[in-house]
Amino acid sequence: MRLVILYGSQTGTAQSVAEQIWRESKTWGFSGPVLPLDEYPVEQLIEEKLAIFVVATTGNGDEPDNMRKTWKFLLRRSLAGDSLQNLQFACLGLGDSSYAKFNFAAKKLNKRLIQLGGTMIQPIGLCDDQHDHGLSATALPWISELWNNFKISLPFNVLKKNGNSKNIFKWRLNCLAQETPLVDEAKLKWPLNSEAICFTLKENRRTTDVGHFQDVRFLSFEFPSNVKWNAGDVLDLRPTNSDEQVQTFFELVKEHNLEFNENTVVKLETVYDDMPVPLAYAHPVNIGMLAKYIWDLSACPNQRAFELLSLNCEDEMEKEKLEEFASIEGLDDLINYVNRPRRTILEVLQDFRYSTSKLKLSILFEMFTVIQPRSFSIASMPSTTSLDLLVAVVEYKTKMSTPRLGLCSNWLKSLPIGSTVLGVIKNGTMTLPTELATPIIMIGPGTGIAPFRSVIQYRKEQQKSGAKIGDLIVFFGCRNKTKDYHFVDDFTTWQNETSCEVFVAFSRDQENKVYVQHLITKEKDRLSELILKKMAVILIAGSSNNMPKAVREAFIEVLDGDEEYLERMIKCRRYQEETWS
Repeated sequence: MRLVILYGSQTGTAQSVAEQIWRESKTWGFSGPVLPLDEYPVEQLIEEKLAIFVVATTGNGDEPDNMRKTWKFLLRRSLAGDSLQNLQFACLGLGDSSYAKFNFAAKKLNKRLIQLGGTMIQPIGLCDDQHDHGLSATALPWISELWNNFKISLPFNVLKKNGNSKNIFKWRLNCLAQETPLVDEAKLKWPLNSEAICFTLKENRRTTDVGHFQDVRFLSFEFPSNVKWNAGDVLDLRPTNSDEQVQTFFELVKEHNLEFNENTVVKLETVYDDMPVPLAYAHPVNIGMLAKYIWDLSACPNQRAFELLSLNCEDEMEKEKLEEFASIEGLDDLINYVNRPRRTILEVLQDFRYSTSKLKLSILFEMFTVIQPRSFSIASMPSTTSLDLLVAVVEYKTKMSTPRLGLCSNWLKSLPIGSTVLGVIKNGTMTLPTELATPIIMIGPGTGIAPFRSVIQYRKEQQKSGAKIGDLIVFFGCRNKTKDYHFVDDFTTWQNETSCEVFVAFSRDQENKVYVQHLITKEKDRLSELILKKMAVILIAGSSNNMPKAVREAFIEVLDGDEEYLERMIKCRRYQEETWS
């Protein structure tokens, strides 16, 4: 029987879960594709009988990039209410309850499929990354229940399990002669369908004091003259692994005398018609290139990685432990071993030495995830002749002996002046008011200030051309005036100009900590007038940790406790959050 599995994935997690369901579907005798929603011909959905949707939520309750076209199509008013009357479906959402619009994309999709006549096979699953067991706490039992419900809803004796999903491989590996012409490395730096733009780095400097705990980078790029963007847009960049990581990987290969080396040339072929070979593997490539440009050597492994490691393991104790990590019962131990200390896949291979010594190259293609692009708010407008980013370099300690390093931020930190990078400019999640006279209240602690620098530049550009713009008010927060005051020169200029009001909270420069929320309530009279009488728009950017909730509570106080008014602002996008974990 045909089963369509479609996903909306921003970072690759939803794709991984969808492929897990696809593997298990093979053992139940199903056929059918596993695809990003936008790569599936959505008009064909009317003819489908069974479909599974795995959807992540990104930004301010938004759908991922690779399902936006499909979602826009499904929202058409011209679609009849019985369009999907023959479709049985199930939705699994991947989200984070620290965000206000928890699993919003999956909830919207589930509701719309019902409106179009679809029948739920089972209730929507809402995975929460904040759970002690992460997304797996909901995903694993939900997937197990899915097959039980299929057995009940499908005709008698149609569904029978045959085989084990751990033995289902996506592709077939062919080793080629080393003299085989290889793919151009530029294609490996951006192995995606979108057309990338080449940017040249002209400035890379630390904006925080050398004694400050965090290294924050100001990066400025030259760009082609025909490239344009709008205030609030983002730049997607795709990093490469460091030379140290690549060296560590091949040291493991050499130590265990594995069947390949960095010069081994390979090409993948499709095993199943419904699992095409991705662009990253579409041409002959050697393992050295894969280790540098394609495989994410910094990633924390998922349960599938331990399942794969166990396949050829001949050591009884290691095999037992690997199988435990790959089970529902072993989730607690897996979280303690991988997630909490943020162990990387390379460190896992170092720990499970007997299993690593039996690794086959074909298993690595299943085990390693592909490096995904990262999004950064653009902190400038094209009229300033440079594309600027403000990037916090991720480095922190766990119980592991070496610090944990964010792949993309440390890659950016290491780039020398003159380096070229490939990227794509995308619409951000924030939208500016169409009326130029509408006031904008911006709250951007830390690197959250980046998109608002572009907003202020844009509005001032419009003002210079004769347009009457509304009040611009910006709230910024950092620890110390002398250590992490980003864009200090810009703030000085803004403070001297009447068209932009600036409020800065230096939380550690006095005995009592002062944050942006305290400054917001202090300006209650001024802000309430802008919000209630001039219909101001509020934009918030920064860490999703505690700040968004504290700022929201501050604005409720500004509105004299009127939470309903704030909720109405959220619904009509007069109150927008762009936060990240």
